[in-house]
Amino acid sequence: EFAVTLGPKLQWYLKLKSWWATNYVSDWWEEYIYLRGRGPLMVNSNYYAMDLLYILPTQIQAARAGNAIHAILLYRRRLDREEIKPILLLGSTVPLCSAQWERMFNTSRIPGEETDTIQHVRDSKHIVVFHKGRYFKVWLYHDGRLLKPREIEQQMQRILDDPSEPQPGEAKLAALTAGERVPWAKCRQAYFGRGKNKQSLDAVEKAAFFVTLDESEQGYRKEDPDASMDSYAKSLLHGKCSDRWFDKSFTFIVFKNGKMGMNAEHSWADAPIVAHLWEYVLAMDCFQLGYAEDGHCKGDTNPNIPYPTRLQWDIPEECQEVIETSLNSASILANDVDFHSFPFHTFGKGLIKKCKTSPDAFVQLALQLAHYKDMGKFCLTYEASMTRLFREGRTETVRSCTMESCNFVLAMVDPTQTVEQRLK
Repeated sequence: EFAVTLGPKLQWYLKLKSWWATNYVSDWWEEYIYLRGRGPLMVNSNYYAMDLLYILPTQIQAARAGNAIHAILLYRRRLDREEIKPILLLGSTVPLCSAQWERMFNTSRIPGEETDTIQHVRDSKHIVVFHKGRYFKVWLYHDGRLLKPREIEQQMQRILDDPSEPQPGEAKLAALTAGERVPWAKCRQAYFGRGKNKQSLDAVEKAAFFVTLDESEQGYRKEDPDASMDSYAKSLLHGKCSDRWFDKSFTFIVFKNGKMGMNAEHSWADAPIVAHLWEYVLAMDCFQLGYAEDGHCKGDTNPNIPYPTRLQWDIPEECQEVIETSLNSASILANDVDFHSFPFHTFGKGLIKKCKTSPDAFVQLALQLAHYKDMGKFCLTYEASMTRLFREGRTETVRSCTMESCNFVLAMVDPTQTVEQRLK
């Protein structure tokens, strides 16, 4: 019946769409999977990236920020000059689509009452830095050139040394981006559409990216690996719910002890794109830019560079009440996250490949077995897979809970099954 009634009609709609769209799905996917979601981005949609676990090139917060921010900007320059080559499928000459890179920088998600939008500006010559409840605008260029790592470190240190207090409502302002989307959209329209609030919000939303100089110390600690990793992951995922700007394409986070990480918004691109940037930054920071013997960035400071400027806000009490409400709901969500992150040392993908098994398939079956042993039942399982072999491709869904995987799990938990039977 479908083949003679609804099927041909849907096929005609798709054929019609092919006349004006470059991809059958991606525009709908972006809108309906991401932008129309009315729940919090924090935890539900945004994701994070960790620092190298066992390497800490410096414990100076401003220095780590200086090198890493410079590395991020070098990557942006390569991107602007179209010097980043498309990624090729392993062992082939087939390129993956690079369209998602276009909105990596100078991008922010803008809240709306019914649907959000993505705002991307062609260029941005500043970043916005958050520290102790204050927002600072930092110019990235001086005398027509990009700031050097030591000069960026100098700017970060000036922010760390700034004794000024947050303005009323400023400290928890970013909680608006952590809560429900509709209150944030209404609040933005009512209180951030004119005057100094609009200017300051524009500075945030049109910044190259957002930076948080975090007051806490995070990272893997050998003496307490489990608790330290859990704390590190949760800090990157949600922090205090008011110290990351969850609407920005990504927030770069540097902790007090020099560890760092990222929190990325999901609508503009998928994780492999951010991972490509992050791998470049980690390699450039640790192995190419490097640090002086005293832990500072290499090079000299420059007293002629103007100080970072504080963003100015005039946030009325009614708006502060909305901020508090958003913070409360976001905090409840963050406290409900039961997250356990740990380094697994027993074996890696090498051993799995020696067993002539796909590492991905191995992990998926391990997840099925673990879930069944924990819950005593199977459930629908979603594994993301990339579709970037196609123009503007994003992701598709692999349903890894199959009849075969269920049979494997049942054989593994059945004590009467022999090893030979389980291998079948």
